[in-house]
Amino acid sequence: MEFIGKTRIDFIGKRNISFIISGIISIIGIIGIIQIARGEANMGIDFSGGIAMQLRFNQAIILEDARKALAANGLKDAELQEIKDGNKLLVKMRKSTTDLGKVTESVEGIFKKEFPGNSFIVESSTAIGPSIGEKLRKDTLFAVVIAMVGIIIYIAWRFDFKFGIAAAIATFHDVLAIFAVFFVMHKEVNLLLITAVLTVAGYSLTDTVVVFDRIRENLHKNAKESLDKVFNTSINEVLSRTIITSLTTFLAASSLALFGGEVIHDFAFALVVGVAVGTYSSVFVASPIVVVWENRAKASKA
Repeated sequence: MEFIGKTRIDFIGKRNISFIISGIISIIGIIGIIQIARGEANMGIDFSGGIAMQLRFNQAIILEDARKALAANGLKDAELQEIKDGNKLLVKMRKSTTDLGKVTESVEGIFKKEFPGNSFIVESSTAIGPSIGEKLRKDTLFAVVIAMVGIIIYIAWRFDFKFGIAAAIATFHDVLAIFAVFFVMHKEVNLLLITAVLTVAGYSLTDTVVVFDRIRENLHKNAKESLDKVFNTSINEVLSRTIITSLTTFLAASSLALFGGEVIHDFAFALVVGVAVGTYSSVFVASPIVVVWENRAKASKA
């Protein structure tokens, strides 16, 4: 199925523009990762330590009333999030100096006292100590690094070392883009985000491999043609497939973001960003890097 007809777009010729755009995105992403490593970003309780409680009330509860009730009883640092489906309320407290178990009991006691006519049940309660949160943060960054190394090894074995480095840079670019968006929008960084990041890394790699496969075929068929022409021809040949795959995945991720509920909204939003950026990087980042590298290598030998 051809989503679009034959195209002759000069993707490689636009590499300078794409490198500038990707450079800006990457710088913001690196700043975001540094802040995350320092624990200065909007860290979820997975990484900062704290408690998260999900309560389901019999009647709808006004968010501002719940916030005032907690503040009046000494829990002014509590973060509240309304889950509209089923009169649910998510209560988060980070880096609590008080015993986490006692905080949970305090929250329950406050709501029972302040809203006696609106009974509730605690659907879930999670407590993570600050030291565990710090370890999770370090282990997560280590996992991302290991994933990048694995990508280089795999692509270098399947194609060529230059292709492996280019694919790893493009994938790391996608990871940085997600962190850049979340950092700029001050969205919460938690384990669900890291799950989305690694998912996007796999998706981006798959998309890049499809493009590289066609490039490898055309390099054997048209060995005498310039690299720019071979790469442009290859990208245009798989463009329809790339658009269809990305659009399908994008629609699925968008549906999760819009209708999946508050709990997985940020996870789905990260997928939406990742799919869009991953498609862009396969065409405008990975392939141009190989072309520039190869052209410079040939020029140095001449």
